[in-house]
Amino acid sequence: MLVALVVSRSTRAPLKQLLPQATSSTLIPFSVMTSLSLMLAVLWDRSPFLSAALVGPVVAIALYQRSVHRELKAMRLALTDPLTGLGNHRHFYEQLEREALAADSTNPLSICLLDVDDFKQINDLYGHPVGDQALVRIADRLRQDGEAFRIGGDEFALLLPGKTAREAMEIAEGVIGRVSGTAQLSAGVVTYPDHGVERSELVRVADSALYLAKEHGKNRVRVYRPDLLELAELRRLAEGPDRAARLRAAASLAHAVDARDAYTGSHSYMVGELSARVAKRMGLETEQVELARLAGSLHDLGKLAIPEEILRKPGPLNEAERLVLERHPQIGFRMLDSLGVEPVASWVLHHHERWDGDGYPDRLGGEAIPLGSRILFVADAYDAMTTDRVYRSKLSHDRAIAELERCAGTQFDPDIVCAFKEEFDEPRMPELVVLETA
Repeated sequence: MLVALVVSRSTRAPLKQLLPQATSSTLIPFSVMTSLSLMLAVLWDRSPFLSAALVGPVVAIALYQRSVHRELKAMRLALTDPLTGLGNHRHFYEQLEREALAADSTNPLSICLLDVDDFKQINDLYGHPVGDQALVRIADRLRQDGEAFRIGGDEFALLLPGKTAREAMEIAEGVIGRVSGTAQLSAGVVTYPDHGVERSELVRVADSALYLAKEHGKNRVRVYRPDLLELAELRRLAEGPDRAARLRAAASLAHAVDARDAYTGSHSYMVGELSARVAKRMGLETEQVELARLAGSLHDLGKLAIPEEILRKPGPLNEAERLVLERHPQIGFRMLDSLGVEPVASWVLHHHERWDGDGYPDRLGGEAIPLGSRILFVADAYDAMTTDRVYRSKLSHDRAIAELERCAGTQFDPDIVCAFKEEFDEPRMPELVVLETA
């Protein structure tokens, strides 16, 4: 009863719902404790010296409990964001799956995604330690409502089982009010199954609502409605009478990639510039050159959905983490596909396919890989090699070019590597000027 009461007060879950779970989880340990207490009482009554016979069982139980505690601690660390102490990206999706399966029309599930407005400016002006402190303070205020998670660099989520869309909106507005002294937040809310959204689409549509909250002035909440949201602003442009309107919609999304990227800086911009120059060197038409520039700016769009602890991990990724990271081209493709900006979406989808057919996601090889994707792959690899990363120092221009040439014919298209070398392999590579965007 005490365990159930404490958990109920901290999570605001119904006591009746928690009581059976608390009873089943504590029944065995309390039974063992009761048995040992009775044995100790009987032995003490007969002879205090006989109670020493319980030393062995007690030590064995203590060792078992210590082992269990270590396992539970390891499991908790695997599901916890180390900075804020909230559940991480993996924990969020696991819990979302469980709660969504249990949700129905009488017991809905609301999801609230929250994103810190202009977080990159906080880091740029005051430094990353101040930005981290702001994230910790925001996390402390999120714990008061539902189950909170940090699912990205400056993105949080709340799972609100049993809450309607109106109740979830009120909670999100309360959160925004509580953190107003620390930072500004935008929030997107979706409720399942009220809005007729598939379980697999819950996060995507909540993110759509969050995006519109930012587009309409930030520091506000938007609730998902099928007739009003679903990337309404971008689709208004994408469904314009000409292709230029769709490209402008994609370009606005490209600016959002670097604007929301608090840690890798101008990588997307640089890949776009490198790709455009290589495309021009190869004699492609002006329109294709500009599409290469746009695709380079958008090639990492899918990484917005990848956990920060994976992107910033200083050591090698394990198999599970590698599989999560390799999903980012497909995520980016889905985000771009609705805009109808082919071939940019397909170039982004295949920009990690290898010339020898050993890449991902579709293991295409040779000229079966779109030309734009092959250009992006080389430009992305070069900028990654010549930029400092958390797991290694940057390479010099000469060493990076040598590495591209070494992998030509296996990882990269040899013709593109040759064009890249012709364009940039000079005594001193011209600096690419990064323009500040509004």
